[in-house]
Amino acid sequence: MEEVVPLLEQVPALRMVAEAFADLGARIGAASSKNVLEAITEVTSERLTGATSVSITQLRGSSYWTAAAIDDRARRADAIQYELGSGPCIDAIVKETLYWPTDLSHDPRWPEFGRRVVDEIGFRSMLSYRMNVGDQGSAAGLNIYGDEENAFTDSDVMLGLLLATHGAQAATAAGHREHVDNLERALQSNRVIGTAMGILMAQHMVTQDQAFDLLRIASQNTNRKLAEVARDVTETGALDVSPEGRRGRR
Repeated sequence: MEEVVPLLEQVPALRMVAEAFADLGARIGAASSKNVLEAITEVTSERLTGATSVSITQLRGSSYWTAAAIDDRARRADAIQYELGSGPCIDAIVKETLYWPTDLSHDPRWPEFGRRVVDEIGFRSMLSYRMNVGDQGSAAGLNIYGDEENAFTDSDVMLGLLLATHGAQAATAAGHREHVDNLERALQSNRVIGTAMGILMAQHMVTQDQAFDLLRIASQNTNRKLAEVARDVTETGALDVSPEGRRGRR
């Protein structure tokens, strides 16, 4: 009869998962969308027992680059893969799968990368996951490096997969949130500008184009954003188009 492996020996303990994701959520919540990937690398590095270094690779078109890394060693290891066009990270992204080389010095799949990363940097094992970032024109991969052979346990592998999967979702959501915020700010600015133009048209009997030109001139002369000038017009009904350096002079 086949032996049944207890569930907690197959996956990380639930407390470990809960703590890792609470940590990740807190850091992502405090980060801008540009720093979400850095938060993912930091949490992964701290939570996986065998992890020496962590990075995230991004691919757009045929170009690979390191979007986040906890140190220069990871960046150097990534760069070897980009130079060779071969390695666990690249294959994980392209083939949409997980790679878990336990001894890079003797792995026949990436002999040149393995030789160089061991000799030049000292990494001997890896975990590489594809991250689905929700952008059809881009892909990403989570790279976890270890200094020892067989550095990662089964629990490390599963927790890394969870972090790669849900970290990618968080990064996508953060990017969408920033995009929506930018659209909302632009829409609000357009409303303010439109209101200011209406005030100028009514007060000074100018056309729509002329009202916009007046706002633009005031913006340039005062070195302020157009929306800020427009907001002043909506609040005061007045517009000063004189150059900033000449204000107050007689």
